[in-house]
Amino acid sequence: MKTFFRSVAMLLGLGLLPLAAHAQKKVIIEDEEPNSVMFVSTNKAGDEIIRIMNETRLPRFHEPKAPRFVLTDRQGKFALGIGGYVRATAEYDFGGIVKDVDFYPALIPNKGSADRARNQFQMDISTSTLFLKLVGHTKRLGDFVVYTAANFRGDGKTFELQNAYATFLGFTLGYSYGNFMDLAALPPTIDFAGPNGSAFYRTTQLSYMCDKLKNWKFGVGVEMPSVDGTTNQYLTINTQRMPDFTASAQYNWNANSHLKLAAIVRSMTYSSSVDNKAHSKAGYGLQASTSFNVTPKWQVYGQVNYGKGIGQYLNDLSNLNVDIVPNPEKEGRMQTLPMLGWFAGLQYNISKNVFVSGTYSLSRLYSEHTYPSDEPDMYRKGQYLVANLFWNVTSNLQVGAEYLRGWRTDFSSNTRHANRMNALVQNPRAAHGISGPQGAELPRPGQTAEPYQM
Repeated sequence: MKTFFRSVAMLLGLGLLPLAAHAQKKVIIEDEEPNSVMFVSTNKAGDEIIRIMNETRLPRFHEPKAPRFVLTDRQGKFALGIGGYVRATAEYDFGGIVKDVDFYPALIPNKGSADRARNQFQMDISTSTLFLKLVGHTKRLGDFVVYTAANFRGDGKTFELQNAYATFLGFTLGYSYGNFMDLAALPPTIDFAGPNGSAFYRTTQLSYMCDKLKNWKFGVGVEMPSVDGTTNQYLTINTQRMPDFTASAQYNWNANSHLKLAAIVRSMTYSSSVDNKAHSKAGYGLQASTSFNVTPKWQVYGQVNYGKGIGQYLNDLSNLNVDIVPNPEKEGRMQTLPMLGWFAGLQYNISKNVFVSGTYSLSRLYSEHTYPSDEPDMYRKGQYLVANLFWNVTSNLQVGAEYLRGWRTDFSSNTRHANRMNALVQNPRAAHGISGPQGAELPRPGQTAEPYQM
């Protein structure tokens, strides 16, 4: 508990750092040595550093802004930024509850469960984030980034790694968001999990992204395998023999508009005590996603995912252990089930600092060989509806309010639901901007930075 409060105090300190920047516009540790290091505000770090910070920022709504301060060499070729945010939410469930701080329709309890409460109050600060980001440019590596980030989502609200990777020459090596997902297509939500039909996961990977063609990006990746399945007395899931393989193609027609297609192929290994052998089952997933401006005030978000054996990559289904499941018609064998997830959303920018959004999402599990249709209490589909409002009070303070409704329907056709109201206070605010998922950027080279306000 002491470690938790010390970590929160550290994050609060980072949130207050920009106040010093208002009183002291530029802080430099002067040193005439050629290898000296300077401590400066990011907008004073040099054109190259500003460009790399802008171009390599992750576009997910919940990702932090670029750091306010950096350590840089005198030539302005390398910079180490330290940043993060403090994020506090209050949640109230009514007319049914979700048994988690995030809103997963799959976790709406059965009416016959031991917990018969229909209302629930929670508060959460565990998504507060701290990160380190090293950027630079060399002749051999070109633009490079080394990035680590963590929040308090570990067991008992302990500090937990969220990202740890390096990028150079188009390669990404380390632990980060998987390639069978689209960060820029995810809509803004206070709910940290987001739409239940969206693809969302992190993994250790080696991937390559080619962006040499105008408006196009092509990617391939090799990812660490992880299988979440349901077993019985004859079946076990342990060692995996093959990585997951991903590929993607993306077309951009302006800074906030794109269309992306992605695919994943995997081989999942399990052991059977019936014949004392290891077996493998293939899985695959296909994805189409987009985000685009209709007008300067309207932004559209959308994604469709379909496949077999990709349960752990889809928000709702990741709670159910359905990557591979027993085949009732073949003792000692497992199978993959078809599954679907999709969402569609709209964002409307009321003013420069206020925007609203709404999203509907659905997740669906299909039955094969009588499984799991012969299990009446087994999840068949979940629905997720969210509407919210965000106000950027200052350039570094954001507040918001949100309504969520979820439905869970089992194979017995029994449906139960839950409602939630969320409230948010975050400082500094996330990177997501009024114009769309790419967000408000650092001042471009040659531009003047906006004054810091509180």
